[in-house]
Amino acid sequence: MYDLMARPAPHQPQWTDDPDYPAVRGVLAAAPPLVSAAELWTLRARLARVAAGQDVVLQAGDCVETFSDCTPPAVAAKLATLDDLGARLSRRTGAPVVRVGRLGGQFAKPRSRPAEPYNGRDLPTFRGPMINSTLATEAARRPDPRRMLRAYAAADEVTTLVGAHRDTPGGPWTSHEALVLDYEESLARTDPETGAAYLASTHLPWIGERTRHPDGAHVALLAAVANPVACKVGPSAAVEDVLRVCDLLDPDRVPGRLVLIARMGRRHIGAVLPGVVNAVRRAGHPVVWLSDPMHGNTVRTSTGLKTRLLVDVVAEATAFRDILLREGVHPGGLHLEVAAGDVTECVGGPVPDEAGLRLRYTSLCDPRLNPRQAGALIDAWC
Repeated sequence: MYDLMARPAPHQPQWTDDPDYPAVRGVLAAAPPLVSAAELWTLRARLARVAAGQDVVLQAGDCVETFSDCTPPAVAAKLATLDDLGARLSRRTGAPVVRVGRLGGQFAKPRSRPAEPYNGRDLPTFRGPMINSTLATEAARRPDPRRMLRAYAAADEVTTLVGAHRDTPGGPWTSHEALVLDYEESLARTDPETGAAYLASTHLPWIGERTRHPDGAHVALLAAVANPVACKVGPSAAVEDVLRVCDLLDPDRVPGRLVLIARMGRRHIGAVLPGVVNAVRRAGHPVVWLSDPMHGNTVRTSTGLKTRLLVDVVAEATAFRDILLREGVHPGGLHLEVAAGDVTECVGGPVPDEAGLRLRYTSLCDPRLNPRQAGALIDAWC
């Protein structure tokens, strides 16, 4: 159906030889959908308002979710943070805010290195709880397809709680990177009203900078479904490739269908983004443009700890806003990695220097803003 077999599919776990792999795929294929088609059409209508310049988006949450955090208290804290930041963005912009959480499925991450050093030896890199464990052993780091069932169960818990919260203004909605094709394909369903295929794993799936190749399996999958879909655009993006992806994901140029998330880094955004925005606009794609000012600004401290500087994050977000306005395009909102708690993973604001990072550095992958830092970013962006 999706014609994925012969297409490049980077960053996939090697687990098809596991004897439980076929059964896991079968269980997921028979499982109830996590989101409904009706919810997707509602979100597409909300995003169409953003594309028209009427509303804005706040997409925010953890770098990678853990199964242990998919509990009512933890999810309530995340939704409260999303509500608070969304309300702040609405006050500052004077516009309704569509709140989208990085939750209910953000269980896998592409990694730049297949292995990482540990106690003088190399171990396979942790790739998210859907794939392997954080435990530092060879066995724990081996990809295990049974973890997809744990991911589904955790996502079911989260999406149920999100659904109960949806009568609040602006949402919220779930989103995650549609990285693991075995999981996403298994949760494809058919809208009984329209006959359209959709991903029942989340409301707003996105593909990342490492998986957005126009001829790749990830683009083909999202092109085949009716969800609103998103694609990240990094500093290496060629205008021609971005336009090809837009044509594949939004061939009918429908407002609310496609979100493009710029993640350039403060050093590159001024040189790269204007040409891309101009070309997309001239091609007639009514996309929602979001700024991810974090992923292009990751640095390492003198001890090797990953962090981000709030000053860099603010610089990229405000440059994004200014570029979009100069091009006559609505700056649609922000895509942020934000913790619900008072973590110390990024330098700036309440974390004045690198020495403060280790106080509450709890991320399993990339550094997140804490709510105070995210609030300062929103204030600067507006």
